[in-house]
Parts: sequence; C-alpha cells; structure tokens
Amino acid sequence: MGSSETVPGNTQTHNTPTPLTLGDRTFRSRLFVGTGKYSDAETMNAALEASGCEVVTVAIRRVDLNSGDNLLAQLDREKYFLLPNTAGCFNAEDAIRVCQLSRELGLGDWVKLEVLGDRKTLLPDPVGTLEACRELVADGFKVLVYSSDDPVLALRLQDAGATSVMPAGSPIGSGQGILNSNNLSIILEQLDVPVIIDAGVGTASDVTIAMELGAEGVLLNTGIAGAKDPVAMAHAMRHALDAGWFAARAGRIAKRRYAQASSPTEGVLGE
Repeated sequence: MGSSETVPGNTQTHNTPTPLTLGDRTFRSRLFVGTGKYSDAETMNAALEASGCEVVTVAIRRVDLNSGDNLLAQLDREKYFLLPNTAGCFNAEDAIRVCQLSRELGLGDWVKLEVLGDRKTLLPDPVGTLEACRELVADGFKVLVYSSDDPVLALRLQDAGATSVMPAGSPIGSGQGILNSNNLSIILEQLDVPVIIDAGVGTASDVTIAMELGAEGVLLNTGIAGAKDPVAMAHAMRHALDAGWFAARAGRIAKRRYAQASSPTEGVLGE
C-alpha cells in the first residue's frame, strides 16, 4: 500500500511518493531523465538537479570515448545512477554489443535496451527487442526494455526476464504525450514487473497522465532538454510526477453525464 493511501485510524500522510524498487535497487525518485540534446553541460546538470532524478540515461554510442571531457566525465557518478542505453541501434546484435561495451567501461550490468525498427518513426523492432532482451538477461544484465504499447509484446518481454518494461507513450521526441491509454492500461494490469512509461512526453501534464494510469515511473529527455527553459520544465516534470502518483492512489470521483451540486440542495430556503 502506498504511503498516500488512507489507513483506518491513521491520519499520517507523506508529501513524496514511496521509493521505487527495480530488481535489487531502490530509488527515491520515479522520474528517469536522459542526457541528450542539451545546449551545454551546465544546463544539463542544472536540469537534472531540478528534476530530482536519481537515474540518468546515457547513450553509449554517442559518448566520445577518446575525449577526457566526454559526457560520462560531466556527470556526478556519486549523485546519479547511470543507466547506459542502446539508442541508435537498429538490430539486436548492435544493441548487445553496446551493452557489453558499457560493462567493459565499468558502467555495470544495468542497461536500457532500445532496438529500433526504422529511422523515421524510431519505433521499436519487436522481434529484435525480444531477441536482445533474452540474450542480455542470459548474460547477466538487468534489462529495462523500451517497447511499443503492445500488451502481448510486453508480456513476452516480462517472460524473457526484463527488469522493467518501458512502453512508449508516443514516438520518441514527438511531444505528443500519451496516445494510447487503453493499451497502456492493459499492460499495467497484466504485468508484474514495474512498468515505466518512456518517450513522447511533451509537458508536465503528460507525466501526470502516465502516473494516473498507474505507471511506476516515467522516463523522458526531449520534454526537458528541448524546452525553452529546461530547468523550469524539469521542476514542472518533478511535481507533475508526484501529483499523478498521489492522484492514482487517492480514488478519483466517478465521471457523470450530468452535473451534481457540490453543496446540498435539500432544505435550502425558498424551496
């Protein structure tokens, strides 16, 4: 039971969501933030700080390993848990190779798996994603898997040993928000592993909607990095996630076709 739920005889409440457990790790923040597309390292780090995140994703293929001032050097490894991702991989073999390189670089065995189907839509390749997930799990990796909003694929990825399934709210970087809440709701209902909504977030309300559906967390990048004021947007995303998490557990009122007075009408003078 979440810390915001009402317990008979207990009126104590908390102002932050309960921690998120993934595999053998626990994180206070349920907001995962990417590190791409920022204008400079200073803005990136200020936005990460404002977001309150603990987990940041890093695209290993886009890190200049020949530079001492690469992205990895610009992140506080004591403060953030780095989650290497396979962004830019269009087949299972490349994605597996990038994960192995990440481990050789000392980034551990946690990875965010992306196997994309084509360069125009950047939608995941379901066959390649499932194949890579199986092989990486067998090789000892903790795999958080970016997937489509297909409930059947989500189940297959869970069966393959995924630590978390991360269905897209909408295409990567599109800013369209949550396009298929029905499928996402089915995924959330069916899966036992944590479901983190990933991709397509454009503004704070998108994060709230994802959390109100029952997601365990949200991963985003462009929604913050591409905003006119990334730091202000990071603040907004942080509070939006908290709002959605509490709302999902508060028990919203039923939707009605017609109005219902918020104040009693019986016994009113003049009636």
